[in-house]
Amino acid sequence: MLAGIVVAGSPAVSNEVVRLASAVSLMYTGGMFLNDAFDVPFDSIHRRDRPIVIGAVARGEVFAIGFSLLAVGVLSLGSSNATAWGLALACAIVFYDWRHKQNALGPFVMGSCRGLVYCVAASATGGIGPRVFVAAIVLTLYVVATTWIAKRVGQRAGMLVPLLIAGISLVDAVVIVVAGGGMLALTAVGAFLATLALQRVVAGT
Repeated sequence: MLAGIVVAGSPAVSNEVVRLASAVSLMYTGGMFLNDAFDVPFDSIHRRDRPIVIGAVARGEVFAIGFSLLAVGVLSLGSSNATAWGLALACAIVFYDWRHKQNALGPFVMGSCRGLVYCVAASATGGIGPRVFVAAIVLTLYVVATTWIAKRVGQRAGMLVPLLIAGISLVDAVVIVVAGGGMLALTAVGAFLATLALQRVVAGT
């Protein structure tokens, strides 16, 4: 989010950062709920310990929460331009959650979800320009590559996949530096280190 604001040429330290980060976080969390809800047919065969499968929560309830979080996130974006890009991001999230098990292009959809965050942030602050699109494409391709590697190495990944996932923040740091954000890149580096640390609690797979 911060990288998207910086690459758009906007002042990075503003109330917009907190509001936009909160909105995108709501959408991200909504996507996690929907992912579990859509995956029930698969999980009922291959991952029978999942909460919905064991009856700890109703599938309809999870769908309701997921879509509600997505809607609140989009509506929190404010401007019409940001809302339009937020809707695009929401559609990408839902499509990925719905079809990623059957879709060979799933990694590209996942990558676009990350890249669209730059577009949402930029459209809400400084506007969309060529630099924003280039940065979004770079981040998208990084996530696509990470997903492809994760599928190729599988259980043999060790720390490789967690490092690549945390490395998304390093891509943000590079974008910030190239866009002239200077020391703000340290925020992204901090996020990289925090992600690695928290993967000791939540598996980074």
